[in-house]
Amino acid sequence: MGAKTFRGWPPEAFDFYQGLEFDNSKTYWQANKGRYEDAVRTPFDALLADLAEPFGPFRLFRPYRDVRFSKDKSPYKTAAAAASETEGGASLYIQLSASGLFVGSGYYHMAPDQLARYREALDDDARGEAIVTICRSLEKAGHELAAHDELKTAPRGYAKDHPRITYLRRKGLVAGRTFPVASWMHTPKAEDRVVEVWRQQTAMNRWLDANVGPSELPPEDRER
Repeated sequence: MGAKTFRGWPPEAFDFYQGLEFDNSKTYWQANKGRYEDAVRTPFDALLADLAEPFGPFRLFRPYRDVRFSKDKSPYKTAAAAASETEGGASLYIQLSASGLFVGSGYYHMAPDQLARYREALDDDARGEAIVTICRSLEKAGHELAAHDELKTAPRGYAKDHPRITYLRRKGLVAGRTFPVASWMHTPKAEDRVVEVWRQQTAMNRWLDANVGPSELPPEDRER
């Protein structure tokens, strides 16, 4: 294992995004691009290099928004984020913004075939109760559960009073922890916090990998 290079994000990283939230313009970006590179991107790259060995390669998302089909024409994202994927298919996610740090994992937006397998597993008493127990433990530990979207009622073919209806209505399953800005984020301890969150979510992701797995549909059919 190589030497770790991540030393935390300096306070300027959070100051940069506070300013960007106030003035999301090319003028602000150009005037502060050096701060972004030094305080946000360089530490993030170091963190992702450290995490690559145990978790696989990460991708740091571009800071520019796609405004082609959006009413909001703000040109820049007000957060820096990166993601990776486990061998089984679960996503790992990190996000830095003016408000702090978010760390999560799971299957945020399931394709139709994944959703069918997810619901089938939930409908099975043994497998369904297993993930409910896992998720309740995560919530007690401070994790929040979410999904890309959820139905207002039961999915077709399932009873409205199904014992796991809350989970059946979701079109994905992720768990995450939100941390407000704190002094430990300016130190290497931030990496330990990120890893600990994912370790706590291991059982959920193993269940998802075993019962849902990657989509087998062509890319053009996964958004349906």
